[in-house]
Amino acid sequence: MADRVTVIGWDGSPLTRAATAALSAATLVAGAAHHLALPEVPGSAERIRLGSIDLAARRIAGHRGSAVVLADGDPGFFGVVRTLHAPEHGLEVEVVPAVSSVAAAFARAGMPWDDAQVVVAHPRTLRRAVNVCRAHHKVAVLTSPGAGPAELALLMEGVHRTFVICEELGTERERVTVLTSDKTADHTWRDPNVVIVIGGGPESPATGAWIAGREPVHPRGARGWALPAGTYGPVGAEPGEGESPGLRAAQLARLGPRTGDLVWDIGSGSGALAVEAARFGAAVLAVDSDPDACTRTTAAARTFQVPVQVVHGRAPHVLERLPEPDVVRIGGGGVPVVTAVAARRPERIVTHASTRDEAEALGAALTENGYTVECALLQSVELDTSAWVERERSVVFLLSALRSDLAP
Repeated sequence: MADRVTVIGWDGSPLTRAATAALSAATLVAGAAHHLALPEVPGSAERIRLGSIDLAARRIAGHRGSAVVLADGDPGFFGVVRTLHAPEHGLEVEVVPAVSSVAAAFARAGMPWDDAQVVVAHPRTLRRAVNVCRAHHKVAVLTSPGAGPAELALLMEGVHRTFVICEELGTERERVTVLTSDKTADHTWRDPNVVIVIGGGPESPATGAWIAGREPVHPRGARGWALPAGTYGPVGAEPGEGESPGLRAAQLARLGPRTGDLVWDIGSGSGALAVEAARFGAAVLAVDSDPDACTRTTAAARTFQVPVQVVHGRAPHVLERLPEPDVVRIGGGGVPVVTAVAARRPERIVTHASTRDEAEALGAALTENGYTVECALLQSVELDTSAWVERERSVVFLLSALRSDLAP
């Protein structure tokens, strides 16, 4: 019985000596159609068209002989190695890697990629992949049928990005196309392809890089979360109602924004919560009916070098044209806005109230719309440490709601 399989990466270049030797001894070869057509595949070997990797692994485990799996690029990078290496298959895996399709795509584009995010887009993960493209300045998307360049572009409506589409890398039909995102959906693209999505912030500096992906930015020496209001706007500016750092910290803790999420911040005010959610790696839509608030949010996002899409409009009507959220912070608007947000079924919603009656009304609206609600009375007192006297006091009701089907 086979307990060993050799996985060979293929990037269009001639196979290495190790890969050729493994193939020449193979009695079973699994791969895509273009892999099985390679002249190095023995004519006498059993051939398996790869569909389900789990199914192929079971057939390999039961095969008497020498098994080889061919895969595009580096099979250990979002490839077949993880599945083949699963304990239930009992296979010993040897890997002969090639250049990954992501590395090849950036090479064709002539761009560095140590500061890039890499995501896989399937129909079930497409929306989260799009959110990463909204939130980061450079993203490589490994696409799949039904979740390709056109689908990415359609879901990024209203967000300008540049797409570098690399089709059939390593083959004679290889093609690299550069388009703006609003033009990408007008074309038909060949599989397989990799899409490099560029925009939404500055390039990483040429020197001093020390970690892959986007390095967190701390302008003005800022470190931490729930920073003072002055960090996000003119020094001495008064925060709006419900924008105290303590309340913001509690809201962020309950929302838990993360990479792949889309956050709605309704009533963005100074932009403080929108920017801090973006610093966690989430995509953020900041909504406000006040043009000055929109300007402040845009400026704060620019200062912290995070992409925040600012939408000028009044809730709840403006929400109808926004993409689906994962978590939502509601800064105002009362029961009508809470009801409209709940109808979009985000996982979590946070809002606040200045009186108990208002808190009860908001809580009832959330409960009636299928959310499990918690409420806490938050009180914070800021002290003047030169005289240890009270400088400012804030009292607010914090409501946090979890969609009932997700509640423990």
